[in-house]
Amino acid sequence: MKAPAANTLQGIGFVVLATACFATLDTTTRHISAGLSVLVALWFRYAIQALITTVVVWPGRGRKVLQTQHPRFQLARGLLLFACSVLAFFSLKFMPVGEFTAIVLLAPLVITLLAAWVLREKVRKLRWLLVVGGFAGTLVIIRPGSHHFDWTVVLPLMLVGTNAGFQILTSKMAKTEDPITMHFYTGWIGTALSSLTLPFVWEMPQDWTVWLQLLLMGVLASIGHFLLILAYGRAPAATLTPYMYTQIGFAVLGGWLVLDHLPDQWTFVGMGMVALCGALGAWLTVRENRIPVQAPES
Repeated sequence: MKAPAANTLQGIGFVVLATACFATLDTTTRHISAGLSVLVALWFRYAIQALITTVVVWPGRGRKVLQTQHPRFQLARGLLLFACSVLAFFSLKFMPVGEFTAIVLLAPLVITLLAAWVLREKVRKLRWLLVVGGFAGTLVIIRPGSHHFDWTVVLPLMLVGTNAGFQILTSKMAKTEDPITMHFYTGWIGTALSSLTLPFVWEMPQDWTVWLQLLLMGVLASIGHFLLILAYGRAPAATLTPYMYTQIGFAVLGGWLVLDHLPDQWTFVGMGMVALCGALGAWLTVRENRIPVQAPES
């Protein structure tokens, strides 16, 4: 890798901080959904993110931030991310945070399938084996036939598909589009879409702690996405992907501290299988692309 080792370490640090933000966002969503409409919480999450992004970006860029070569792709990306958010918020209403996070992080492996099917990319046998291993880990988590398996697991599995589509479109757009512009559009598209449902579900939060959690959700979403932008500006995606799986650890920690929930031993096994297969898949990408990765201690 051409970038100095310090940049690589900064990128890794930003990714780990971003996963901590996203795990805390999920934990807060799970906690707040018990007493507030999911769609109201979703509107606050997008509206606060859009406002923060505008306040930060507009003074320096002005109308230039609106310039895009592919407005239809921007709209499609915003729609996909909004669908991901809806599925995530409803999933977290019914599922523990740790189990939800592990299932959703199956997405990088599903992208392998889409790359082979849609993009006609050649996929090595070892990568197919990792996809199967990750899927097996998901089956261990949800355990069909047990009390862990019900209709709610369909939501995060649908989220895996929409998120994979979102990531592939993002990868395609990143070659020509400014990531700040992409982030700006997704924030406001999500705000506009969630505003359409607001008249039918609106309820005024009554407690100041609820207002604080709503504000926290918007701030965490904004900071998390900005940290990812900073990370990908300093290191290749293949180098950073294994560290995305630290989100499972943060999610389990948040679920334990805030919601007093710890997964059982078999769920931990399934989480480990998903994380291991995903991390090995990222390592394989590094090896195939022949990108030398600097050791952290350097």
